[in-house]
Amino acid sequence: MRIRAVLPVLALVLVAPLAACGAGTGDGSGRPTVVTAFYPLEFVTRQVAGDHVRVVNLTQPGAEPHDLELKPRQVAEVADADLVVYESKLQPAVDEAISQNAEDQGLDVAPHVDLTAGNPHFWLDPLRLAKAAAAIEQRLAKVDPGHADAFAANLATLTTELDALDQDYRTGLADCVRDLVVTSHDAFGYQTKYGLRFAPIAGLSPDAEPSAAHLDQLRSLIEKEHITTVFSETLASPKMADVLSHDLGLTAAVLDPIEGVAKGSDADYLSIMRANLAALQKADGCKVSS
Repeated sequence: MRIRAVLPVLALVLVAPLAACGAGTGDGSGRPTVVTAFYPLEFVTRQVAGDHVRVVNLTQPGAEPHDLELKPRQVAEVADADLVVYESKLQPAVDEAISQNAEDQGLDVAPHVDLTAGNPHFWLDPLRLAKAAAAIEQRLAKVDPGHADAFAANLATLTTELDALDQDYRTGLADCVRDLVVTSHDAFGYQTKYGLRFAPIAGLSPDAEPSAAHLDQLRSLIEKEHITTVFSETLASPKMADVLSHDLGLTAAVLDPIEGVAKGSDADYLSIMRANLAALQKADGCKVSS
């Protein structure tokens, strides 16, 4: 633990001379640079900013954001950025890099999205993600006032899309045989607003190991509720979900918490959310309007 704590500090020491010597992180276009901490924040930032801003995401495709460790060049990106969009307490390395290098440039979306019960996965509620987008738009207008009108127009378009997505979830999950969903980890709590209940195998971190007692309780609940499907996810190991589904003769499927995107994937937040909706409807026997 002491070694891990020293690494971000060492990285800062190593990159400080680079930043001071003007190594820079821009693309030469003169556009402002916005650094985002992980994919959902990157998605809304790109949607609002359009081509007027250079956007850099710290969490690479295929990587799980909870345990992100920053490389020296990434700390340099944070230090040189005009704006850094993050969620506090989700990625300690990002929090530390901002506090030591970019405190005035940081935008913590957490106070803007009404976090509940310590669950950081607010973006699984499209309306909360829209609140984050609105906060980003306000800061972008200060960073680049010349394009403030474009940012406002882009935000309006994105908000309309997120409102429509929220409504699709409300109508698409309104008439289902079941309302319980078994997931890999406790990421989906914000979707209880759609009438769902969630039974996670692990806790808020996908790497948490469930106890034998918890697994026994989960098996009993699955049998009682006549569950047909156990969901794993895209970036974390599907081992526990696969074992549980195999032992009970259930269907194994994927419900993506959208903490990131897979390498090489052309999917985005909106398409993944709609794929999740279809998977939920199938697993819970929901009536789908034609």
